[in-house]
Amino acid sequence: MTRPARRAAALGALSLALGGCAVGSNYKRPLVSVPDHFYGDERAAEARSLADVPWWDVFDDPILKALIQEAVRNGFDARRAAARVEEARARYGVVRSEFFPSVVYEGGWQRARENQIVNPSGDAHTAWSVDVGFSWELDLWGRIRRLSEAARAQYLATEDGRRGVLLSLVSDVAVAYMELRELDDELEIAKRTSAAFQDTYDLFNRRLEGGAASALETARAEASLGQVAAEIPEIERAIVARENQINFLLGRNPQPIPREGPLIAVPPDVPPGLPSTLLERRPDIRQAEQLLIAANANVGVAKADFFPRVSLTGLFGNVSPELDDLFSQGKTWSIGAGLLGPIFQGGRIKRRYEAARAQWRQASIEYEAAAANAFGEVSRALVDRTKLVETERQRARTVAAYQEAVRLSSLRYTSGLSAYFEVLEAQQQLFPAEISLAQTRRDQLVAVVNLYRALGGGWQAEERVPGGGPSHGGAR
Repeated sequence: MTRPARRAAALGALSLALGGCAVGSNYKRPLVSVPDHFYGDERAAEARSLADVPWWDVFDDPILKALIQEAVRNGFDARRAAARVEEARARYGVVRSEFFPSVVYEGGWQRARENQIVNPSGDAHTAWSVDVGFSWELDLWGRIRRLSEAARAQYLATEDGRRGVLLSLVSDVAVAYMELRELDDELEIAKRTSAAFQDTYDLFNRRLEGGAASALETARAEASLGQVAAEIPEIERAIVARENQINFLLGRNPQPIPREGPLIAVPPDVPPGLPSTLLERRPDIRQAEQLLIAANANVGVAKADFFPRVSLTGLFGNVSPELDDLFSQGKTWSIGAGLLGPIFQGGRIKRRYEAARAQWRQASIEYEAAAANAFGEVSRALVDRTKLVETERQRARTVAAYQEAVRLSSLRYTSGLSAYFEVLEAQQQLFPAEISLAQTRRDQLVAVVNLYRALGGGWQAEERVPGGGPSHGGAR
């Protein structure tokens, strides 16, 4: 082995010897205060959780399942998130390539004639050349390793971000579908009430024409009819708007949304699980932690810039006046090592390091904030679900009372014991009560969706979506 080759081998061995040395601190997860149980949940904490149930088993509605499957496959947000994962994966591969030598080739042809002082004969000369060169930075201080660590964390953060997008997408479709079904109920109530008021108005109008009723009674009946009838086109507008929202979430042009049967029932109560599992399940918390890992690695990259960079370079090639002899004579080669380090940068390297440290502190705060926000969202969803049960019971009681009032006032009127104003007033009070009850039952279903989303539930099992769907597995 020649002396230059031995020197290159020695430098390579030194690089391997220092391979375990990387400046900067290794990542450690920050301590996060985890409560013993979720605030608002009076039950004892247990491992079983609503989040362990796949979304297609939570609500027994085949149309909703089909809509969610289509959204996961074709939704704009889902496709954008998948493209971001592909970009991050590619960028991670770009950074990892710095672990290996860079090898390039070069070929050339030249024909020239030098001046007569150097070349008295005046002959022209032809030269063919081909060279292969390489360069390789020896990662003595772990700069490239920290760059790779940061890029990998960015890639995994993007993958967790994609899971978060899918979780939001599926829950948005479910909520929009439930709102659509509730608007259908509102439309039915409005049409039924409008028909009742139409009968009342027709009755008073006939009595007015016969001289048995006053114009005041007829005007009040007509006003009540107009007030309720005006709600019908407004509800129909809201229905079309909700259908368009669902179509957009599904990544398709506006079209009717099919639905059949009654509104789905509220699923049975399932415990939320242990608060500690939220840190591992919620996509936004996992994403925040990966970004923190990347920020921690970038501190090491900035610290490595204080040290010199050592690189190996080499060139192997041939030069020949004839193309046929290009690989048989005129061989050339060179090999060397270089050292490049900072002497004076005007404080630039130090400020970059301080900026990296500040970014790490920001990422650490973002992680803690994501965890605290997650516990708060679960608490709100639990309280919503619990309190809405009582709200629904009281509003159902109110509707039943108003329905009885309409029945009794109608009997009193037909018996001649009261004026029709009592019937009209009871009908006017029944209409908003029925609307409020329908909205409360919708809110109960939405509360289950919000709890499922807050827990980071089984909607992230999109790789197992029945009927097929995109699967973008990430390295872990």
